[in-house]
Amino acid sequence: MLKITQSQRLLQKLSPQQIQFIKLLQVPTANLEEAIEHELEVNPALEIDPQTNEAEDPYEFSNDADHDTPGEEGEHTDDLSEYLRDENESMSDYHLNENGDDDEDERESPVRQESTFHDYLLSQVGLWDLNEQDTRIAEQLIGSIDDDGYLRRDVMSIVDDLAFNANVYVSEAEISNILLKVQELDPAGVGAADLQECLMLQLKRLDQSKQVMDARQILQKYFDEFTKKQYDRIKSQLSLDDDSFKAAIQVIIKLTPKPGMAFHDGSKENGYIIPDFFVYNNNGVLELTLNSRNAPPLRISDEYRDMLKAYDKGSIKDKQQKEAVTFIKQKLDAAKWFIDAIKQRQHTLLYTMKSIMDYQSEFFFTGNESSLKPMILKDIADKINMDISTVSRVANSKYVQTEYGTFLLKYFFSESITNDSGEEVSTYEVKNLLQDLVDHEDKNNPLSDEQLMEQLSEKGFKVARRTIAKYREQLQIPVARLRKLA
Repeated sequence: MLKITQSQRLLQKLSPQQIQFIKLLQVPTANLEEAIEHELEVNPALEIDPQTNEAEDPYEFSNDADHDTPGEEGEHTDDLSEYLRDENESMSDYHLNENGDDDEDERESPVRQESTFHDYLLSQVGLWDLNEQDTRIAEQLIGSIDDDGYLRRDVMSIVDDLAFNANVYVSEAEISNILLKVQELDPAGVGAADLQECLMLQLKRLDQSKQVMDARQILQKYFDEFTKKQYDRIKSQLSLDDDSFKAAIQVIIKLTPKPGMAFHDGSKENGYIIPDFFVYNNNGVLELTLNSRNAPPLRISDEYRDMLKAYDKGSIKDKQQKEAVTFIKQKLDAAKWFIDAIKQRQHTLLYTMKSIMDYQSEFFFTGNESSLKPMILKDIADKINMDISTVSRVANSKYVQTEYGTFLLKYFFSESITNDSGEEVSTYEVKNLLQDLVDHEDKNNPLSDEQLMEQLSEKGFKVARRTIAKYREQLQIPVARLRKLA
């Protein structure tokens, strides 16, 4: 039998203001300008303030959540005084330079214009003598290549894309013929469907020496065995001695598994990272500022204020006027929430980074990686009395520029290991020791993970062998048999 009952439950639900703040908090400075531009486009009540108030507190922001929620009905009021307050009372701009100095131009990070990976591929296609249709096919194929350099879409899907999106009707054979030409582009291996094909394409361009031919045999006939490291079976099937097999393996490990990333990473390393924070050592005192170049001062539109003033002077009578006032109030609320969210974002970023800077002050003074203390998200969250998820959002994709380079905030977080003296040290120190042991080992007789574990133990670090293997993989150090000279 069906019946209606009432029950009360306590639920935790984020308000629209909190959701907006969370989204903005995890946006790095490099993308903040885009987020602000989007808000300016969708909300006509929000605009850039051409005048700034230098005397305003840069950390001041409003946590007031008593505004009406945009779009909710039944909350309309004819009292418009809250929306007609002077701009300087609550909606003034935000300044992010802690000292209010004028030397910010010196800290501006230059941004270089550079071509993308796909632009690089397309520039090579321009050197071919293709008709209009084949050129369109090549462009579609290149546009379907991912950042790793792989074409993971099947030929039939490309045929459909050209038909539906470009009104170009071609056969699978025509696509396959142009794909063969695309796979001849630089970098070698681009346009492959999987790792095996990618490596084979690279081997095809090498001189066909014996070790290269053996490498092709291994990848073509025994790729699964190779990925599972069943080396004895491969040597037996191909009748290779140890020296020939090692020579072939050396050829394979020098290949690039992600040809597109080689171009992408080089571009990023040689380009410019836009830092979110600046830390300077001013005569023994660490100073922290927040990069504000992509956060213009915002304010409520004067035009919208004038519109509300006009309604406030008269009486709101008909339905159309009430709907207009409701719309204006919704846009004003959204603008105020966005400005408050930006202010709160900047304050939270500074507050969190200040705590990280204090915690790792020795590193910021010396730049010595071994001086980094073990630090996890909970350490900072407890220190600033915020949730771990908040600290995680701050640390994600944010960079700090120091006298010793620009670092991702996650760089400063590491687990701890206790040495023989009972002192907790960062895992960075253990990794540095591990790298040093491998760099100075006898390459004719490289150290196994067991031997590396024993040598670290002699230096006072009790580390399990599986942990050694994990650190070795993080440092991109091959296993001992692959480090041995042929």
